[in-house]
Amino acid sequence: MINILSLTDFRNHCACRVTTYGHRNVIITGPNGAGKTAILEAVSMLSGDRGMRGAPMGDIARFNASGGFSVFATLADETDVCVYFNSGDTNRRARIDGDNAPLSDLARHLRMIWLTPREDRLFVDSASERRAFFDRLVSGFDPSHSGRAARLSKLMSERAFAIKSGADTHWLNALDSQIAGTAVAVSAARIQYAGELNYFLARCAVSVSGMIEQMLIDGRSAGDCERAYMEYLTNNRELIGDKMVVDGPHKSDFGVFNNELNLPAHLTSTGQQKTVLLELILAHAKLLHVKTGTRPLILLDEAAAHLDATARQNLFTELGLCDAQVWATGLDPDVFRDVPDAVFVACTDGEISNILHTE
Repeated sequence: MINILSLTDFRNHCACRVTTYGHRNVIITGPNGAGKTAILEAVSMLSGDRGMRGAPMGDIARFNASGGFSVFATLADETDVCVYFNSGDTNRRARIDGDNAPLSDLARHLRMIWLTPREDRLFVDSASERRAFFDRLVSGFDPSHSGRAARLSKLMSERAFAIKSGADTHWLNALDSQIAGTAVAVSAARIQYAGELNYFLARCAVSVSGMIEQMLIDGRSAGDCERAYMEYLTNNRELIGDKMVVDGPHKSDFGVFNNELNLPAHLTSTGQQKTVLLELILAHAKLLHVKTGTRPLILLDEAAAHLDATARQNLFTELGLCDAQVWATGLDPDVFRDVPDAVFVACTDGEISNILHTE
């Protein structure tokens, strides 16, 4: 939980400070272009990831600012965390309590998940978009998952290059063995997460589909799945177009079924899809709190978009019951007047001010 957030030369913010006063909900409102989303993006950088926009670091630094940018936060347990980027450098860096630290260590102090307008079309967009979103959820639950998924992608690229280059059998056997082990670990983490997440879902249910995922769901052991997938890879070395030609976790998908409407989420309205997405995020926060004892952060950009009055009220009620700190943006502060335990932040052209609190 963040008590104080300070930005320096971040997007259109020269220097700004947000104080949450210990509130669990932080509502940031203002006109388009005022810098609301930039504040959420800054918070997301503290996860150690590239942030909710995935933008190049040089693009994040304020235009005409020569020194890069920094994001600094004081947490509820008085830990200080910082992510900064210096112009001319190639990577962002982290500090924890003033000491240099790997970016991956930030996940021990802050666990977060975000929802942006880009995800509003998640259920009708490509499987790759859904897979990336779902893997991000899994990584919040299991921080090692993102590393395994990245390693699998790298190994698949190496395999495709090796086949095209006419590599010898021993090299390919070694690659396939590494791929099989990593692929089963990735698939197993997805299935475990989906099963535990479903416990906290009432109006919808999550399912995972994929070659190895189905083997595990059918009750086959991890070792058996590993051997079966390695045999599959060995028998399909003539598929040399690229890494995506062969099947595997890099082609898996996840689906959500709306129990109230008795329909898959992609067949429901935009507002109903947004409601399901929000339920997923809130369930994720509850799962994290139960499993880790930490209070996660939920970042909701344009939180009330596509929601009618009833759906907004349901969301605000759930926010009051969710043991997480929520940072949300919107155009009109009146829309959020019923959000409990909230601090409101007015944002205008890179300038911010705390304007009122609710109990």
